[in-house]
This record gives sequence, C-alpha cells and structure tokens, in this order.
Amino acid sequence: QVHLVESGGGLVQPGGSLRLSCAASINFFRIYTMGWYRQAPGKQRELVARITGDGSTAYVDSVKGRFTISRDNAKNMVYLQMNSLKPEDTAVYYCNTGTNGLLYWGQGTQVTVSS
Repeated sequence: QVHLVESGGGLVQPGGSLRLSCAASINFFRIYTMGWYRQAPGKQRELVARITGDGSTAYVDSVKGRFTISRDNAKNMVYLQMNSLKPEDTAVYYCNTGTNGLLYWGQGTQVTVSS
C-alpha cells in the first residue's frame, strides 16, 4: 500500500518562496520515480517536476530555474522548493508516484500566490 502526504502549502506574495514536502509510505522508496503535479481551477492537472530514484530531474518549462525537486531516500521524503513564485503558480499541488500500472496521489496542498 502506498500513502502520500503533502505539506507546506500556503499563501505567499509574488516573488516569494515555499517549500513543499511529501512523506511517502512505500517500500523500497529509493527505486521509485516521484513527481509533483499541480491543478489550477478550471485547468487540467499538469506535471511540474519529477525525480527518478537516482536523482535525475525534469521540469515543465514554466518552472525551470525557479523550482527545484529533491528527495531524501533515507527519510522517504520528496521536496519541491519553489522560488520567485508567480500568481500563475497558484494551484493545488499533488505528490505522485506509480507502480504496477497504478498511480498514487496525495491529498494535495494549496499554494496561493497573491498580493
């Protein structure tokens, strides 16, 4: 059974920073690719960043240079450091992984960027 719990969202002014955390209850965490997705009101859920078990990362173009995904395999944690936040980053952010053809999601954490 896979269980993902996000935290760290909140209200921040444009240009500010937030760090999201995802605690993963999963055996052999270190082998799983982990992702952060987001969904804004009225829009489809999109992949923001992902990180493989060996630490390779990829980002959607809109966050490159501003967001950093990382993981701590000893703690079963994934992080998303978000800098230079913009109003268009406002969304519910979800932690994600998949195995054996199944996708797993956390409950999401709200990020609101507004002055």
